[in-house]
Amino acid sequence: MIDLSKLTTESRNPDTMKLDEMTPLEIARIMNREDTKAVKAVEEVLPEIATAIQWATESLEKGGRIIYLGAGTSGRLGVLDAVECPPTFGVDPGMVVGLIAGGRNAFMKAVEGAEDSHTLCEQDLKELGLTEKDTVIGLAASGRTPYVIYGLKYANSIGCKTVAIACNKNSEVGKEARIAIEPVPGPEVLTGSTRLKAGTCQKMVLNMISTASMVGIGKAYENLMVDVKQSNEKLVVRAQNITMEATGCTRGEAEAALAQAGGHVKTAVTMLIMGCDAAQAQDKLSGAGGKIKEALKENRNRIG
Repeated sequence: MIDLSKLTTESRNPDTMKLDEMTPLEIARIMNREDTKAVKAVEEVLPEIATAIQWATESLEKGGRIIYLGAGTSGRLGVLDAVECPPTFGVDPGMVVGLIAGGRNAFMKAVEGAEDSHTLCEQDLKELGLTEKDTVIGLAASGRTPYVIYGLKYANSIGCKTVAIACNKNSEVGKEARIAIEPVPGPEVLTGSTRLKAGTCQKMVLNMISTASMVGIGKAYENLMVDVKQSNEKLVVRAQNITMEATGCTRGEAEAALAQAGGHVKTAVTMLIMGCDAAQAQDKLSGAGGKIKEALKENRNRIG
């Protein structure tokens, strides 16, 4: 039998022993108070997160991918972060991938036994065509999920950079990865329910890794999403607003530039700032690795 008694994520929280006697407001208050511990826990592992960001950025720059591995809540959080990257950053869906034990169906309904498999994750990674250019990030709140452990083992054998995110110190997944990110927010309000503080910690770390690595490869200008996809009416307006914010142009000018740029915000912004057409803007961006500020710098250097 697995001994979970020593795991912080399985411990009882002394402040919520009478949870079933609390009023709705009392429960909301204590949950809110406990959630602040998640923020503090993540703060304590920022150096490790920074290393993971650096590795992920390097992978993307080399044509590799960020690949998340997880089961249950941890797996769903990885999938969630992955699927938000294409609309936010205009990247191919294959650039950030979320694997969950049991496959796509497991996102909605648990697949019994999948997380305990020693071979399933290796099969999933082989189907993805894993290469040494990829950064593989294993998520397991408990830190002991076999699907993740054996996935990391296989990724190590390929030569990937491997990262583990767990909410217990000295975790098994952490020992398997090249770097362990282990924020520990303490026992859950509801004992063992790691979708709470542990899940919040994991989501925060994933937000940092994906956002910062995308910024690192030029998916932002200042703090603006200049590669956002215009897939609905709200995002059409957002693209116009971003163009206006970045250049100081009018909405009409933004609409015209976006039309000429085929809806690509980054190209439209570059056109308006540099006073060039879409083809020229695309050439300048291509020569600057897709980074607007680098394109502007190179243009100033040529003029100077």
